[in-house]
Amino acid sequence: MPFSLWNLTNFFRKLPKELDESAEVDGATPWQTFWRIMLPLVAPGLFTTAILVFIFAWNEFLYAVTFISREALRTMPVAIVGLPSDYDVPWGQISAASVVSTLPLVFLVLVFQRRIISGLTSGAVKG
Repeated sequence: MPFSLWNLTNFFRKLPKELDESAEVDGATPWQTFWRIMLPLVAPGLFTTAILVFIFAWNEFLYAVTFISREALRTMPVAIVGLPSDYDVPWGQISAASVVSTLPLVFLVLVFQRRIISGLTSGAVKG
């Protein structure tokens, strides 16, 4: 949550104040200004933030191991940590589970690579 707020705040701060003022002069309500002017301009940043937050949530370990008590609700990282027993470490199963758990993220990043890069670099240059 702090990362997404910080990232989106920077994108909204980069928008010129004149856009908001000109929409107000044209008679747009604050909701119309946000929906029709601000949101399309911030869409790359919003999309990039959504993908990065999804990746962070997918890899979350501490909250999942702390708050989830039923075995059926475990996340992939917690289940992978639970694979070793007292006398054996199944390295093959751990490797396979790690690869399977990262495939959706790799697919997501490959499909949306252009949007991620445009979202991360759109606020880099002023002017």
